[in-house]
Amino acid sequence: MFECVWSVLQTFGYSHYGVEGGAICVLHTWGQNLSLHPHIHCIVPAAGLTIKGKLKHISKQGKYLYPVRMLSTVFRGKMLEKIKGQLRKSNQLPQYQSLLDCLWKKPWVVYCEPPLGNAQQIVKYLGQYTHRVAISNQRIENIDDSGVSFFYKDYKDKSKKKLTKLSGVEFLRRFCMHILPYRFVKIRHYGILSSKQKNRIKPLQNQKQQEVKLKETAPQRILRLTGFDRYQCPFCKAGIMHTVELLPRIRSPTNVLYKTSRLTV
Repeated sequence: MFECVWSVLQTFGYSHYGVEGGAICVLHTWGQNLSLHPHIHCIVPAAGLTIKGKLKHISKQGKYLYPVRMLSTVFRGKMLEKIKGQLRKSNQLPQYQSLLDCLWKKPWVVYCEPPLGNAQQIVKYLGQYTHRVAISNQRIENIDDSGVSFFYKDYKDKSKKKLTKLSGVEFLRRFCMHILPYRFVKIRHYGILSSKQKNRIKPLQNQKQQEVKLKETAPQRILRLTGFDRYQCPFCKAGIMHTVELLPRIRSPTNVLYKTSRLTV
C-alpha cells in the first residue's frame, strides 16, 4: 500500500508539475473499536525538485494534489497492478483473475479533504500515531472475568462516545491484529524526503539559509545603490550616527516617532 500511494503521487507530480515530489507515509491499522482498518496518512509538501535540481513551489491557493475522483481511479489501477504482479510471481494469478476482474469493474472511493489546520497541527495529529498502540489505558473502563469494557467514538453517530465490552479472548484477538510483523516499517519516506535525497536537498537548504542571512537591510541597499551611508557623519566622514532616543510627534494624531541621533567618533 505504501508503494501504491507513492506511485500515484509521483506520477501526478511529474506529469502535472514537472517536479519530483516527496511524501511521509504513516500506517494506521486500527479503528475505535479495535477493528482492522488499515489506512495511510500522508504528508505531502507543496514543493518539488525540477530536472535542473531547483526547488519549485507547486501550491496554488492551497490546491496542488489530485482531484478526489481522479485519485480514486488512479489508485485503483496502481493497487490492482501491484496485487497482480505479486500473484504472477507466486503463480496464483489464474485462480484470482476472476476476482481481479470484478474489482476492476467496481468504483473505488478514496477519501480526501483539505487539512483542517496548519502544518504544525497536522504534524502534531499524526505524531500521536507514530509510537502508539491500538488502545490506550485511558479508554479502558473495566477489566474483569467476563471481559474488557472500553470507550470508543461512534463516527456513524456524530462521533458520540460510547461504551462497549468484549470478551478477553476477543479483545486479545483484535489487539494482536495490530502488532506489525518483524522489521516492518511503520513510517516511510519517499522522493525528496527520503534518506537517499539528503545530499541533493541539503545544499538547497543551505543556499536558502544563506540567502536569508545575506538579505540586505534598507541602509545597506541605499549604500550599495547610491554610495550614501545614512549612518556616517556627513562632515568628518569618520563618525557613526547612533539612535539614542525616539521623540513622539507633538501635533500628529498617529504614534509615528522621530529619531534623534548623536555623533560618536
